[in-house]
Amino acid sequence: MSGLLAGKRVLVTGVLTEASIAFHAARLAQLEGAEVVLTGFGRLSLIERTAALLPKPAPVVELDVTDPAHLDGLADRLREHVDGLDGVVHSIAYGPPGAFEFLAGEWEDVSTAVHVSAYSLKSLTTACLPLLEPRGGSVVGVTFDATVAWPKYDWMGVAKAALESTSRYLARDLGPRGIRCNLVAAGPLRSMAAKSIPGFSELADDWHTRAPAGWDLTDPDPAARGIVALLSDLFPRTTGEIVHVDGGAHMMGA
Repeated sequence: MSGLLAGKRVLVTGVLTEASIAFHAARLAQLEGAEVVLTGFGRLSLIERTAALLPKPAPVVELDVTDPAHLDGLADRLREHVDGLDGVVHSIAYGPPGAFEFLAGEWEDVSTAVHVSAYSLKSLTTACLPLLEPRGGSVVGVTFDATVAWPKYDWMGVAKAALESTSRYLARDLGPRGIRCNLVAAGPLRSMAAKSIPGFSELADDWHTRAPAGWDLTDPDPAARGIVALLSDLFPRTTGEIVHVDGGAHMMGA
């Protein structure tokens, strides 16, 4: 079998619909030769229907990244489908409505956003360690550039900054164990998740003028390609990095 991920076993979180970055990452990973397992939470029947649209059937394992019991049992449940992992894709983020009001944000909402969107990168990765070792592998997360204060994004922007820092610390601690950890920073996409972000249209509409290389709000493929490249062996000594696949908008001034 040929392909960038030939023979690799990859866990992909965050698939919900065909518009999800995670769906396109799973699709492209399969086309590049990987065996893919998905996780889902809540709307499992929808996720299973979406999984059926992939080039090959992919099992769906239930996972709530805030539930210690789910995390403790994840490796055993994954072993029902694969005998190990070579890659993990973290595409999980959530913020309650209160997380999008910076000055009015209460800790209960903020802590939920940070737990689900940032701490879960660490908890997911450590839950998968029994399957990643001893061969090692690649962990790839999805972020939204957190170096500036975006309009309307508020505490989710803080959560993304925490995600980016978490990735660097994972890269530090897991590098000696043969595990790389990197992030892909995508631009705004019209997805199910975007519908829960107040002011998303205001942010998204500005992206066309900010991105010198152009940006399509309906095309998750550039982000998926970045994820698959980082899962592959093309970057064997790259870790703790953020690869921007946002048309270059992150580098432009106000």
